[in-house]
Amino acid sequence: MADFSDDDTPRFLGRRIAPGLKIVAITIVSIVLMMVDNAHDSLSTVRGVLAVALEPVQMAAEIPGDAADYLKNYFDRDDLVHENEQLSQKLLLLQSRLQKLAALKAENERIRALLASASAIDRNVLIARILSVSPDPYRQYVKLNKGSVDGVFVGQTLIDAHGIMGQVTDVTPLTSRAILISDPNTGIPVQVNRTGLQTIAQGTGHTGALTLPFLPNNADIEVGDLLISSGLGGRYPPNYPVARVTRVVHRPGEEFLDVTAEPTANLNHGREVLLVWNNHGDGAQPASDHPGQSGKPAAPDDGSANDAKAP
Repeated sequence: MADFSDDDTPRFLGRRIAPGLKIVAITIVSIVLMMVDNAHDSLSTVRGVLAVALEPVQMAAEIPGDAADYLKNYFDRDDLVHENEQLSQKLLLLQSRLQKLAALKAENERIRALLASASAIDRNVLIARILSVSPDPYRQYVKLNKGSVDGVFVGQTLIDAHGIMGQVTDVTPLTSRAILISDPNTGIPVQVNRTGLQTIAQGTGHTGALTLPFLPNNADIEVGDLLISSGLGGRYPPNYPVARVTRVVHRPGEEFLDVTAEPTANLNHGREVLLVWNNHGDGAQPASDHPGQSGKPAAPDDGSANDAKAP
């Protein structure tokens, strides 16, 4: 049986080299090489070659760590998906709350404008909310959330922050119905604010237009003139904005002008309105002043929402 214990030991000048001496020699050579490389940078080529040669070894050494990271991300995927769903739900909830806040802000601004209008007119008023509008395109009606228990009465004027909207035609204990000035079956006595010329403004069935059919061809009226309520007939209180003239057409040979005006009130949008008590002789008071009473005044006995006649 062969014995390799003595033959495998390195020899130097015929003598065996002790293992400790080999370590010392390798250490000395390493120190010398580092000193030479630091002083002269002469081993950069060798260092580059060794780096390229050892690159596969380095990549192989990194494989276990990369595999562990991949497996960790794979098993964490369900948690990430669940977290993403929760964040999406929270985002949707916050967006819905933001939309609600925007709606509340707009409503608050409208109520502020109504209150400012109420303080400017110096009358007894009641804020009401529009519950619905008439589905009939030829009838311009709105339903309000105030009724006789709140002091609402037939013939009461309905306004917003910009002008007259209409008047109440039907009242129940909890709700009421009002006809708008744009209804084709109603009219309102008005006067031109610039000249004092009085006439009738009639509805056309469209919320953006009124017509003035009883103005003679030589009437002093211009585009841009403001029309205010004249108070004739007692249905509407005087000096409220009603409309602004948008078109004046002189037709040769015709007896009357073709005049169109746009209502100053927002008839087709907004949900808050004001119900006005006309204190000129009707004796009506808000329900808050007389609890349990309707406050209904003696309305004109003509049975129509429009008692205005052409001059």
